Amino acid sequence: MSTLPIHAVLPDLLAALRAGTGAVLIAPPGAGKTTALAPALLGEGWCTGTVILLSPRRVAARAAAERMAEGLGEAAGETIGYITRLDVKRSARTRVLVMTEAIFVSTILADPELPGVSAVLFDEAHERHLDSDLGLALAIESRSILREDLRVVVMSATIDGTRFARLLGEGTPVIESAGKAWPLDLRWLGHAPDRRIEDAVTSAVLTAWRETAQEGRGGDVLAFLPGVREIERVAEALVQKLPSALVLPLHGQCEPAAQRAAIRRDPEGRRRVVLATAIAETSLTLDGVSVVVDAGLSRRAEFDKAAGVTRLVTHRASRASAAQRAGRAARQQPGVAYRLWEEAAHAGRPEFDPPEMLTSDLAPLTLALAQWGAGAPEAMAWLDPPPVPALEAARKGLAALGALDKAGRITAFGRKVASLPMDPPQAAMILRAAEHGAGEDAAKLALLLQERGLGGRSDDLAQRLSRWNADRAPRAQASRKLASGWARRAAGLVRAGASDDLPPGVLLALGRPDMLARRRDGSGETWLSAGGRGYVLDPASPLAAREWMVIGDAQGQAKGARILSGASLEIAEVEAWLGDAIERRTILRWNEGDARVEARLERCMGAITLTSGPDPAPDPEAIRAFLIERIRLKGLSLVPLGKGAQGFLRRARYAGIAALSEEALLADLEDWLGPLLGRRLDALDGGALSQALRNRMDWNDQQELERLAPAEFRSPVGTSHPIDYEDEGGPSVEIRVQALFGLDRHPGFGQPSQPLLLKLTSPAGRPLQTTRDLPGFWRGSWRDVQRDMKGRYPRHRWPDEPWNEDPSLKTRNAFEAMKGGGGRKA
Repeated sequence: MSTLPIHAVLPDLLAALRAGTGAVLIAPPGAGKTTALAPALLGEGWCTGTVILLSPRRVAARAAAERMAEGLGEAAGETIGYITRLDVKRSARTRVLVMTEAIFVSTILADPELPGVSAVLFDEAHERHLDSDLGLALAIESRSILREDLRVVVMSATIDGTRFARLLGEGTPVIESAGKAWPLDLRWLGHAPDRRIEDAVTSAVLTAWRETAQEGRGGDVLAFLPGVREIERVAEALVQKLPSALVLPLHGQCEPAAQRAAIRRDPEGRRRVVLATAIAETSLTLDGVSVVVDAGLSRRAEFDKAAGVTRLVTHRASRASAAQRAGRAARQQPGVAYRLWEEAAHAGRPEFDPPEMLTSDLAPLTLALAQWGAGAPEAMAWLDPPPVPALEAARKGLAALGALDKAGRITAFGRKVASLPMDPPQAAMILRAAEHGAGEDAAKLALLLQERGLGGRSDDLAQRLSRWNADRAPRAQASRKLASGWARRAAGLVRAGASDDLPPGVLLALGRPDMLARRRDGSGETWLSAGGRGYVLDPASPLAAREWMVIGDAQGQAKGARILSGASLEIAEVEAWLGDAIERRTILRWNEGDARVEARLERCMGAITLTSGPDPAPDPEAIRAFLIERIRLKGLSLVPLGKGAQGFLRRARYAGIAALSEEALLADLEDWLGPLLGRRLDALDGGALSQALRNRMDWNDQQELERLAPAEFRSPVGTSHPIDYEDEGGPSVEIRVQALFGLDRHPGFGQPSQPLLLKLTSPAGRPLQTTRDLPGFWRGSWRDVQRDMKGRYPRHRWPDEPWNEDPSLKTRNAFEAMKGGGGRKA
């Protein structure tokens, strides 16, 4: 270790930590920052307690601790120890404790003073994991309020040191270390979009194996793939095509012994091919590796707010990630890196991967901040503050879980949820199951959701649980021990009841009732969740034949997210165990054909309907509100106004009566129409409707209406004719021409008076002429009308000068008899 490049800057770093409480260390891969700094701090006068070194991954945490212990000539668990979820090595002698970021968050939340801790080192900070950002924010706040002596160091090979230094406080130094300058040869293999990634990587590994052997490079090969399934397929192909190679996987689901084998050189000297996920990008030094094959892909967990699940999404790896991967080849000797994309396309890759703060489910962070007592999360020390919409969505979900109150404060139940090291829904599931004496089964289910390799690969969680219970492998036993610990902790937090035999599906629903789902088709391919989202399932799945399940995990876009795991249950189990979540509600629908409201009584679990039938006694207020909303949406044309009401509204709108405008009537439907509504619109009382409309006018409106838009025109013979205010030609009346005899001025209406459009008809009501100039009509086209009318209606009067005649609708003989009898004009 004495030859590590980091030793050249250690004096400066130690001096900075004697003078202050923070520093940023930038050191390239292979400089030794992970394994050299923490032990060097133990000799400092201020370092009287433990040094915590944070690692982004369990594999890297364990490897770093074992390498440091080896450098001291000890075993892990003595001076150097580690804590991961499935493995712990520490003792009373332990001074350097390597742990994952998530465990540190739980540690500082449990005791913000961090008693007995002298320094916290954040390694590989450039990865910007959610727990890393949160842990750093909490450590900075603890240092500023409770622990002014706490040293905080941020370390990475590829970070903006100035940004981190500002976060740690004014005057924080940025110290940079050189790395070993081993030559690195980059070779670009190009990208074939029509080729499976597994086939492309297999071919690239064979090429790298052959070329480097010909060049005399005998180092091991490290290939980066996006996920476990791709690793398994490539491994299967390489075992056949490279029988002399030792093909080893390296990912989070590997047993610790398999992980150690991938990190260390083969003791028999065989050349190895290590197939790894991004787990091998940073922190780890893989002994003997001098060749890297990079598929150029990165699979990240992203929270889909619409689907309500965290899904794995494959992206192009960033330039920073590609640099880290290539650097693995030149950490111990000259190396070569093969990239499965074009050199010209490299600049188009993103510079860095996005921080998890911007892509993850923020429910765990939100609950942690509520537990911390952060009244204003945005005021804490963030490189990128939590997005407000994501925080609001997280608060809403936690409130539904009972972990936060309406004001966003943590509840007593929320503190119990926060005390368990997992996502809030899983913690809530274990706590509620513990109340029924089923905490251990729930804890196992939670672990199955987190550790995908446990119990096999089936998407039926009940099958995986059964296989895991029968598995005697070290990893399976360690996992069961961890689940038992969670269950015991949960049982100590709640009032445990008698042991109930709760099915796995019921247990899952205790934490995520919105993920209860019902099959929508005969094949079992499409499902609807209680939360209202649609999901798809492989029809070959053992779950496809079941009608009900609770979805444990899903992946993909919100529309048609693919179910990765779940547990089935029966309707009787839903009724028995989840009855409190079943709602009775009336669903109202509009029957267009019958012009009425249909009311159905449904029993529902969220968006899933259990039973449905006619509601014999629906709430009249609900029906009234439904109809009002429909009329407001579709318009007043839905209301069956009679002729009288329609004419009245036409007059009112012509007169400009504001209270009777369409906008005002729609806005005030509850007041004037609501009391008249029943289930059928066609049953509305026309008279009551007209009166309700008239009641909207005050005395001034009534006077204005009569002044500006009278309802009718009274003819010289005394007949009344309604004025049509909707006529295209303007307000009009239809009237027999004889009723206007004796009138030599055109009739008007309103104030000021406007000419009324006269639609003149024959004695039989047939149209004759339309005019707004009655005197002009008499002296003009009347001659033609007179001639035609004398032929058609010879019994009636058709005078030459009608303006000088007495008005009358009588025949000529009847009129003359009336005149001869001394009667008055008619």
